[in-house]
Amino acid sequence: MKTEWRVLSAHTVLLLLGWSVCVAGQTEPAASPAMDTTKYSIETCLNEFSKEKIEKTDAGYQYWFVDKKLADGKTLKMSVVKPHAATHAPHSHPEDEMFFVLEGKVEFYLNGKTKVVGPYSSFYCPSNSRHGIRNVGDTEAKYLVVKKYDEKK
Repeated sequence: MKTEWRVLSAHTVLLLLGWSVCVAGQTEPAASPAMDTTKYSIETCLNEFSKEKIEKTDAGYQYWFVDKKLADGKTLKMSVVKPHAATHAPHSHPEDEMFFVLEGKVEFYLNGKTKVVGPYSSFYCPSNSRHGIRNVGDTEAKYLVVKKYDEKK
């Protein structure tokens, strides 16, 4: 069961990011003609989780799988939040944002309304909408955050 979950969540993350997935049986996808092979290599594109690279927060920690510098501002971050805590209060920003719950029970907030959900739930926050997420459970919550930052900032 755990192996199936990992395949599902990895596939879901790729879809959330808008990145393509290799077709079964295809061993090597064709490289884009415009691909910068000096910037994008197996060494720069692969990130294995490492406790040494976590960033502590008041509510737990976060881990950047893909940061702003790699993929034209596209990011993938995992947030781990202790029980009954939030990384910050509801807020808004010009970029849209997506969340995918891996573990725990969280409450999503969007423009004055809330909903409590569990694992394998996703949440899309449109640009400039007031949104938030907080752990309402008695265990750690883990969720992925997908966002594209303006490269000029």
